[in-house]
Amino acid sequence: MGDVISKEPLGRLVSQGDESFSDIMNWTVFALFYAGERGITSANVEEFLSSEDPDILRFLGQDGNLGEVLGLEPDWTVNVIKAVGNYGEIFDRHLTPLGVARGLNQPYTQGGIQYAPPFR
Repeated sequence: MGDVISKEPLGRLVSQGDESFSDIMNWTVFALFYAGERGITSANVEEFLSSEDPDILRFLGQDGNLGEVLGLEPDWTVNVIKAVGNYGEIFDRHLTPLGVARGLNQPYTQGGIQYAPPFR
């Protein structure tokens, strides 16, 4: 399999009119990207709960109300990361063994095109 599966951007698909689930899906993908940017993994997510960085605390549901806005628990990002890891962990688990290079699927901080909006 080559590096390029398709030239168009592919995304999540939800039933028409289910904006709530669409928001949850989008923010979950953003959470996977953000965790990778910040080095938060399934193995170390608990350690980040005591961070002094307000952005990380907000991301992990220790501050702010994004979980509530989405209809989820405040620590939903912690639960997602514990369950599946960050985007890089998922990629490495499922695509790297197939010989697919990360390429542009890297965080923007590492030369890729993935980024997440602020968790506010």
